[in-house]
Amino acid sequence: MTTAFPDHSVVPPVWSRITNLEVDRGEGSWLITTGGERYLDYSSGIGVTNTGHAHPRVVAAIQAQAAKLLHGQQNIVYHEPGLRLYERLRGLLPGGPWSAFLSNSGAEAVEASVKLARVATGRPVIISFRGGFHGRTAQTMALTTAKDVYRAAFEPLPGSVYHTKFPYCYRAAGGAHAPDAGCSCDWEAELDLLFHQVIYPNRVAAIIVEPVQGEGGYIIPAPTFLPRLREITRQHGILLIVDEVQTGFGRTGEMFAVQHWGVEPDILVMAKGIASGLPLSGILARTELMDRLPPGTHGGTYGGNVVSCAAALATLDVIDDEDLVANARARGAQLAGGLRELQADHPAIGDVRGLGCMVAMEFVKPGTGDGRTPDADLSKRVIAEALERRLIVLSAGSYGNVSRIIPPLVTTSEEVDRALGILEASVIAAGG
Repeated sequence: MTTAFPDHSVVPPVWSRITNLEVDRGEGSWLITTGGERYLDYSSGIGVTNTGHAHPRVVAAIQAQAAKLLHGQQNIVYHEPGLRLYERLRGLLPGGPWSAFLSNSGAEAVEASVKLARVATGRPVIISFRGGFHGRTAQTMALTTAKDVYRAAFEPLPGSVYHTKFPYCYRAAGGAHAPDAGCSCDWEAELDLLFHQVIYPNRVAAIIVEPVQGEGGYIIPAPTFLPRLREITRQHGILLIVDEVQTGFGRTGEMFAVQHWGVEPDILVMAKGIASGLPLSGILARTELMDRLPPGTHGGTYGGNVVSCAAALATLDVIDDEDLVANARARGAQLAGGLRELQADHPAIGDVRGLGCMVAMEFVKPGTGDGRTPDADLSKRVIAEALERRLIVLSAGSYGNVSRIIPPLVTTSEEVDRALGILEASVIAAGG
């Protein structure tokens, strides 16, 4: 017999609401409410359920492990899922050799990367990019500038963190341009100015960057950006930390987004898609760097939980066996192509951008200013209209005027077509 859910007021209001759906279960790309309504979930739990909801192979791995051992703390014992995952992660990224460290959340993994960079270099300063999101702990808030709500109420934040400009081609001062059409963004000049006005480069331990900015608006940089940034960091002995929390595990059509540009970081941060929804995160670092953390200088009670590790191993099997990286490329191209066709008839869609199954529409007021004035209200209306039509998509961007679409990597061509139809109807209904 089904009983009613407790009243929603038991959840504190600090959890801002995307929907008020009461969900009973998930299946692939779909969420099913307690009333039996089916919603196409193109939020993927904010880029987490890359293998879809409740993939049978992942569920079976979780069930089998849960019946044997729920917690085997890493300082105390070795367990097979953990050892096999550590071994497997070392081979996911070309180059190296790599070593992994496992923790629980993306923010924890970013913290680990910062601690490692400072210990390994003996330098204090971390540089991040404006518009980036790296977490909600004190250290990661200091790195984050995607939106004021993430940090504005919590000053003072840890110091020795500075921010520089990310190449946002649609909002370049000289006018919007395609990232691959001779980028004119002045990010390199701004970084050089930071070195001349604020901090010596030989005091910088690391620069941390999202290969595609997530909460900042799904901003894809010019193809020259990461390779040139890698050159600059090497020139000054600065470590390059790549935050792949949202872009990793096939999301962009490569296992990790840096592979699109052939860039080898010093440290790579991973979470979200690693375990299909169970809490797990980590870093990959060059082994000679990881070995510089003395025993006991970092850790955590739940990091590398045995059930989460079993889920991660099954997740990697599914990604490989079902060729989800290739499907992300194909379905993402289908989705972005359909949205560009929609854009041609709706000037309020100022930009459509995407890399794999990481796609966004940026809404503007075409008759105001230079035509790029953000229209957050329109974006909110489109998202609400989509929800009315049982499609879940999310907002993003510093001004909240970006609608981001994050399909699970198992999504089908038919589901993408359905989503495109809903989005078209939603833009029209929202007055776009």
